[in-house]
Amino acid sequence: MAFGGKRLQGWNIGELCVRACCKRHVTKTLKKTLPIILSLLGVALFTFIAAKAGIHPVMEALGKVGVGGFFLLVLVQIVIDIGLGIAWKSSVPQIGFLRLTAARLVRDAAGACLPFSQLGGMVLGVRATLAGRSAQAVDGEDLHWPEGVAANLVDITTEVLGQIAFILVAILCLVGHQGAARFIWPLMGGMVLLSLGIAGFIWTQHRGGSMVRKAAMFFGRHIAADWRESLIGNTEIFQARLESLWSRPDRIMMGALSHFVCWVGGAAATWIALTLLGAHVGFLSALAIEGVVCGIMSAGFLVPAALGVQEAAYVALGLIFGIDSQISLSLSLLRRGRDILIGIPVLLGWQLVEMSRLRKQSAPVPPREKTVTSVLKKTKTSVMSGSVKKDVSANRDTEDKDDAAFATAPRVL
Repeated sequence: MAFGGKRLQGWNIGELCVRACCKRHVTKTLKKTLPIILSLLGVALFTFIAAKAGIHPVMEALGKVGVGGFFLLVLVQIVIDIGLGIAWKSSVPQIGFLRLTAARLVRDAAGACLPFSQLGGMVLGVRATLAGRSAQAVDGEDLHWPEGVAANLVDITTEVLGQIAFILVAILCLVGHQGAARFIWPLMGGMVLLSLGIAGFIWTQHRGGSMVRKAAMFFGRHIAADWRESLIGNTEIFQARLESLWSRPDRIMMGALSHFVCWVGGAAATWIALTLLGAHVGFLSALAIEGVVCGIMSAGFLVPAALGVQEAAYVALGLIFGIDSQISLSLSLLRRGRDILIGIPVLLGWQLVEMSRLRKQSAPVPPREKTVTSVLKKTKTSVMSGSVKKDVSANRDTEDKDDAAFATAPRVL
């Protein structure tokens, strides 16, 4: 029985290992296939909405805007993007305004033009925050990944706080319209969940030092060795950067208020676009449409570029305010065209900056060993042998200390 018990125990352990491997394989497969599946569903939904609205009416509606009207919408969006840079600067004053504005443009362009979800855009935003040959803060301190990630997390948090306030105002503007109840209650429930989520997110940034370290240890198993040492070795610095940013609640509130103003500016851009398309709606109606659409798109953040989700939201909200589906679809297409016209040059410029930095990093550096060897050869030819030995030993001690300091220093991502 003992032998049988050991065999049974070994079989159970083997079965658990097989199940764990299968579960890990399924998880990796799902991570790779989920964006593709969501993209295909978005394309199918977009095609269905376009076919139902009709291509010719949509083209006629777009023709009313004209080239001048389209570039007016692009100019309005650029002003909003500058406002987003000001909002980020309000909560993170340690980094320059131009660097933050450029990083925000890259983050938005990645989410709008590349087949990534909003999470992928956030990752590129962190990279863009540290872009350039001399990534430095206002006080001249070098910027590394702890500063970049902390700055982006704080900006995302303040943006969500401003978005919650904006969506609540949009819901108030939606009250009283026929058929609005099917949007109000789900959005209210979503706002409650989003508020709880952002509260937990803020708490994690404040007091989640152990959680940050555990996350760093987890991700450290799946990245390169050099990056692993940097990630695990700098978690305390990263937590200190977060605590420093959150130590000024007035700046956080100023950032959230600035983001709210930018959301209202987005509603103004929607109102201008609807006016150019020939839809006679008031500004509060446009604010309600933009706020509810933003809430729906936030719920579908995993869909790359919100393909299909944005179009369906505009068409559904337009019907409540008496806007034809052709105009609503044209509004969504104008928004996508505007984002692409701004996003493509931004991504190309960012790639040029990254290529320049890679060239600088790959430039040949004189080997350390050759320098040390030449010094030793010169010292051997010295006349005073006693002083030479002392100098050589001192040089070796200094080099050992430098090597030890270099080996123990945290590497930069």
